[in-house]
Amino acid sequence: MKRIYWSNRTYESWTLYLAATENGLCYVGFNVQGLVDWVKAKLPAYQIEQRDEEIQPYAKELEEYLKGERTFFTFASDMHGTKFQLAVWREIRNITYGQTKTYSEIANQLQKPTAIRATAAAIGANPLLFVVPCHRVIGKNGQLTGYRGGLERKRQLVLMESRQD
Repeated sequence: MKRIYWSNRTYESWTLYLAATENGLCYVGFNVQGLVDWVKAKLPAYQIEQRDEEIQPYAKELEEYLKGERTFFTFASDMHGTKFQLAVWREIRNITYGQTKTYSEIANQLQKPTAIRATAAAIGANPLLFVVPCHRVIGKNGQLTGYRGGLERKRQLVLMESRQD
């Protein structure tokens, strides 16, 4: 049986729930129920097992990011989604640290300028917060919009990244 390993880590006010398969990190979120629901929906054949040591390499880089010491991740990721979701998530990974793009800019880059709502839905389904930096996607009016971790966390991340040299 295939396994998915998980652990939680706390850094300052951030408690993260992380999960990985043998292929890489597959989930980053803020509560255990979100993790359990995601595994049931996306990887129902996997057995979930808490293993701190399996998650440690991912947790280390995420902590460095939250400290402002890292602007990109070097570990493998194992993303599970539709073809369109995967394309959107790949595009989001191209947004430079400290920069933002709008939902319509992402849709345009995918050559689907009328698919703004579908693009937003794919962004909302992103299982890898921080790694697929959906916090860098903002509304057309420049305002912060939806984020699975809440708008306050999104604001904190955008602000943290904008302060880096």
